[in-house]
Amino acid sequence: MKVLIIGSGGREHTIAWKLSQSPKIDQILCAPGNAGTAALGENLEISGGDIDSLLALARARQIDLTVVGPEAPLVEGIVDRFREAGLAIVGPTAGAARLEGSKVFTKHFLSKHGIPTAAFEVFKDAGTAEASLKAGSFQFPVVVKADGLAAGKGVFICQDLGEALDAVDIVMRQRKFGASGDLLVIEEFLQGDEASFMVFTDGKTVLPMVPSQDHKAIFENDEGPNTGGMGAYSMEGLLSGELQSRILGEIIKPTVAAMAEEGTPFQGILYAGLMLTAEGPKVLEYNVRFGDPETQAVLPRMKSDLLDVFLAMTSGDLSQELIEWYSDAAVCVVVASKGYPGAYNKGLEISGISMAEEDPATVVFHAGTDLHNDSVVTSGGRVLGVTSRSPSLESAIMKVYEAVNKVHFDGMYYRKDIAAKGLNRN
Repeated sequence: MKVLIIGSGGREHTIAWKLSQSPKIDQILCAPGNAGTAALGENLEISGGDIDSLLALARARQIDLTVVGPEAPLVEGIVDRFREAGLAIVGPTAGAARLEGSKVFTKHFLSKHGIPTAAFEVFKDAGTAEASLKAGSFQFPVVVKADGLAAGKGVFICQDLGEALDAVDIVMRQRKFGASGDLLVIEEFLQGDEASFMVFTDGKTVLPMVPSQDHKAIFENDEGPNTGGMGAYSMEGLLSGELQSRILGEIIKPTVAAMAEEGTPFQGILYAGLMLTAEGPKVLEYNVRFGDPETQAVLPRMKSDLLDVFLAMTSGDLSQELIEWYSDAAVCVVVASKGYPGAYNKGLEISGISMAEEDPATVVFHAGTDLHNDSVVTSGGRVLGVTSRSPSLESAIMKVYEAVNKVHFDGMYYRKDIAAKGLNRN
């Protein structure tokens, strides 16, 4: 089989790495890919947003299955286009992708169907939002969110009125996130532990993946601005069996059923960003694709052939599929460029990747990398996701930081407390 993977980040390299283990796949193509995917297949100079060219490529190269990594092409309707052309593709339609494409849609959807989430209010202009904040309509801290896609950076946790007003200004007046700032959500701040819960679904059957936990803030102890994710871990006992059943029964399955009822059945990977509150799990956000960097911690724990799951999902029948998982823990540490999530330099040579991968339990997933004169160089804010798997969380943490210390590029930065929260669960 020929498989096309759309995207260029760590998530896409991880998907390619996992699919490359399937004996049923003859060729992997990535558009546009990165230096890591180039070692597993063929990179193509087509951006993930160029749907016309991707569709033409899939037809010309007789691609058997396409996997969409990032959210933007899904929201833009790439799945609709491929399905209309009779091509198999992993991901939800544009209508179903609104669960990530619009926070306003999602908050109204959750409220309508009684799915637990934070109390919220929607605003159409900055003046009204600011007036509501000044009038004391919200108890601090509050969360301010741009409505649309913002690469994981359009969410602000505001401790006081000044921070909240600044967030409104950034989103709706400065338009830092473009059209995503047309609408604004202000919601209550939920207390508890965060968890990432991803599932495969064919629109009816739901197959859960092992849970994981992301680390969004740039600095240790969850301080500083949010990023796309600075690391993640997955381990046995991260969520109890009882809690996972509750998440499936109160959140995931009702969401899948309600999407079908509304005429936009969800087929693909559904990711729930959850807060585990004293009242129970509540939805912080939905993503409509694999999380990044959660995927780098979850797929290394997957024993089963990912291709089999994808094929069953796209054929509309996951009911006969069972997924086996390793009991090992997995930890991913993101190595970022100096300045991220703000401005950063590109084109810096990276060394030590092969040394970091000398341990067979460690994989270096490329995110913002490129090839230049046979050297691997930086090309993004999040550059690498170093992942180690081991029987215990303690040994996985030790392994992953030993590997990270073998990698080098000028100004590289990483958090030194990834998965530390998990040690308290053992």
